[in-house]
Amino acid sequence: MNDFIPLAWQQKEPQKTTAVQGEGFGEVLKRALNEVNELQLKSQQAAVSLALGEVKDVHQALITMEQARLALELTVQVRNKLIDAYQEISRMQI
Repeated sequence: MNDFIPLAWQQKEPQKTTAVQGEGFGEVLKRALNEVNELQLKSQQAAVSLALGEVKDVHQALITMEQARLALELTVQVRNKLIDAYQEISRMQI
């Protein structure tokens, strides 16, 4: 069900936010972006294989491409929320 959501963004249980306890925010973000990139590369390869007629299971190729599309869409939405949060913080008066 959550195959298109990068593993770095899926949390099963709350994690401590200190860098000593685990990964920092930057590392989680970097890992998630790498997973989205891998999905995009797999999608591109599936599209090329589909165009060349090398695909035996068309459904699996389409599922791969849809997963990549949804992961990219989620990434864009997360980026937008991060930018909104940054702008809101920068407008705060000290």
